[in-house]
Amino acid sequence: MRHYSPLRGHWAKKRAGCPFATQARCLCYVRRDEHRHHRPAKRRKIGVVQSDCGPAHCHRAWPARDHAGPDFCQMRNCGKTFALWDAGGIVGAGETQLTGDVRAAAELAMKESDLVLFVVDGQDGLNPMDHELARLVRKLHKPVLLLVNKIDDPKHQPRVDEFSALGFENVFPISAAHGRGVPELLEAIDNFLPASQIKSQTSNLKHPIAAAILGRPNAGKSSLINALLRDPRTIVSEIPGTTRDAVDIEYEREGKRYLFTDTAGIRARSKHSSSVEVFSVMRAEKTITRGDICVLVIDAAEGIKAQDRRIAALIQKARKACVIALNKWDLVRTHRKQRQTMEDAIANARTELFFIDYAPVLVTSALTGEYADRIFKMIERIRRAARAHIGTGKLNRALRAAFAANPPPMAKGKRLKLFYATQSSGDQSREFAPPEIVLFVNSPRLLTQPFARFLEAKIRELEPYPGLPILLTCRARTERHSERNGSPARIRGIPQ
Repeated sequence: MRHYSPLRGHWAKKRAGCPFATQARCLCYVRRDEHRHHRPAKRRKIGVVQSDCGPAHCHRAWPARDHAGPDFCQMRNCGKTFALWDAGGIVGAGETQLTGDVRAAAELAMKESDLVLFVVDGQDGLNPMDHELARLVRKLHKPVLLLVNKIDDPKHQPRVDEFSALGFENVFPISAAHGRGVPELLEAIDNFLPASQIKSQTSNLKHPIAAAILGRPNAGKSSLINALLRDPRTIVSEIPGTTRDAVDIEYEREGKRYLFTDTAGIRARSKHSSSVEVFSVMRAEKTITRGDICVLVIDAAEGIKAQDRRIAALIQKARKACVIALNKWDLVRTHRKQRQTMEDAIANARTELFFIDYAPVLVTSALTGEYADRIFKMIERIRRAARAHIGTGKLNRALRAAFAANPPPMAKGKRLKLFYATQSSGDQSREFAPPEIVLFVNSPRLLTQPFARFLEAKIRELEPYPGLPILLTCRARTERHSERNGSPARIRGIPQ
């Protein structure tokens, strides 16, 4: 069973960094085995109902894709833009406790669509599931295009005839794997979707804050997103591994746009039960690199495990902004001394995750929504901190005192010398870009990791930079070169 995101309230999509074209129409797949969903506001929308007929190939077969993924793609055809989403399992296999939620989400996707593409399997032929889906789609009273997939060769054309029993007027034989019949389908879609009257404002829209929600299986990542959005946008279950793919959910709060990415739980590689889980974890790990900020969700009831430390190490290695959320606070808190219990839990988390000590630790309960709003406040605090800048003079004076108080260690008869330090402007296009301190030294190889952490602590005394890692970049300079360029040969007081 894969992860599902209902069509409700906001725009759920597969990829971060996707610009919003306000004139776009939407197209939605609904099939028996899974549900995926994309919903932009004030757009033309298409819904697609399909049987087990290779929907992922349908996405790849269509040309001119602006942004694409196995769940969502925004496409252009004849100068027009429409959004296509893959919605899911109505009558297929899956855990019984999830079937009702999946069906409701899929039906909602079709109801909010402008056009429904009903995809059936031309190789397997007509079956009772197709009749059931046809009755469901017909009740919507919306335009329907019946797509008979897997018609890979003209000699397979007779297989299309039996699907006329479903009673749909517009029938298109296609081969998603080979692109056969797709141009005719795109032309038909274009005829059913009139041009929108809303002008495109894509270039003027600001990129949303991309927040990757990460953690072990069953840590409460999907539940936390529902609590943040105050809307059951993701299906949650006690079954570990319900979320199998990284699903992006657009949300707007107080004039700010967020893009939350719900990821699959990351387990140790030795515990991966299938190839599906392997690829799910790979996608979750890739989400770290494309997100602006990472929210590491930890099960406070179970405590911090080795896998939590591994995930935190991935975030630290990627040099990403981070917030640690101790979830399931409702199971940990006591009736008395709640504040002390909270402080102890936060202190323990800082001790266990000492290597990512720049990340603030919050407690929350996704089930009750308690303290969930603090995550928004912390994200905004980190965003403001990323714009802070330390003056060059102030920075050099602080480092001069640090070198004098704690001289760097000797390495092969040499000691690190610091000639000059400054904070670079960094990547102005990234709102959560970590601060970069450039150190002009005699030899970058002489900077040891412990001494680098010592310098980082001194820098944070000047500017704390909560939630942000500090990048120390060393550049080799000779004393003579520094004097010739007008910069100080070395900071006074630094031991030789």
